[in-house]
Amino acid sequence: MESVRIAVIGGSGLYNMAAISDLREAQVDTPFGKPSGVIRIGSMGGKRIAFLPRHGEGHVLSPSTLPYRANIFALKQLGVRFIIAVNAVGSLHEDYAPGHIATIDQIIDYTIQKRPRSFFEDGLVAHISVADPTSAYLRAIIADAVEAVGGIAHRNATILVEDGPRFATRAESHLFRAWGCHLIGMTSAPEAFLAREAEIAYASLAHVTDFDSWHAQEADVTSELVIETLQKNISMVRRALAIALARIDETQADPAHTALGSALATQRAAMDADVIDRLRPILARVLNLD
Repeated sequence: MESVRIAVIGGSGLYNMAAISDLREAQVDTPFGKPSGVIRIGSMGGKRIAFLPRHGEGHVLSPSTLPYRANIFALKQLGVRFIIAVNAVGSLHEDYAPGHIATIDQIIDYTIQKRPRSFFEDGLVAHISVADPTSAYLRAIIADAVEAVGGIAHRNATILVEDGPRFATRAESHLFRAWGCHLIGMTSAPEAFLAREAEIAYASLAHVTDFDSWHAQEADVTSELVIETLQKNISMVRRALAIALARIDETQADPAHTALGSALATQRAAMDADVIDRLRPILARVLNLD
């Protein structure tokens, strides 16, 4: 497989940007099944970029049933070191208005259904640190790029991640506001946490589509409203994304790239050999595997 260092996870329309050339498909399988959709690799700004449609072609996968582990593992197999995730989110704060862009620096995982949250299960235990779950390096690049195309960027934001696919009740929306959350979404967890386990630097370009259901003077969130605002946002998102991708230094060292160094709790002699083989792309650096 072709090796790439930068990936974008988001809507299937992102790889249709005019600036992308030499586009090809990469069929990738993983120990956790197939990713959400075909990964496309194209040239942009002098770099090869992998594009993964999070919800599959035509948006056919629900947030609660997405193959999160397969998606991140597939990108790790390709050699990805940096991920920009594009997320449509709701706002829980007056200052984060529809059309604005935020770079998420904190995540509250409020998912209740069973979403596999880790690559590390029986046979090899790891306790990854996600005190700061996203890359400060990538967040600064994204915010600068948004401002370069005339957008409004928020450089810090706490997102509440709910299961979906339903939107929050009004009571839930007010509760999450009381917790100090700025945004609400459905896919940042466990995506960001799995990227950290895979030692991939991760950040979100989160574009606000609505005020959820808390705002008395605004319409309650509906799928129609989200899609309408998303279409208005997409031009700016594409332009900002193109600038951000061009500015990423593929050789830049990020704390995420060595996150497993102190995370493995299982002694080397006690590690399950089958688990090591299964997770080889993730463990190769820290266990000095051939």
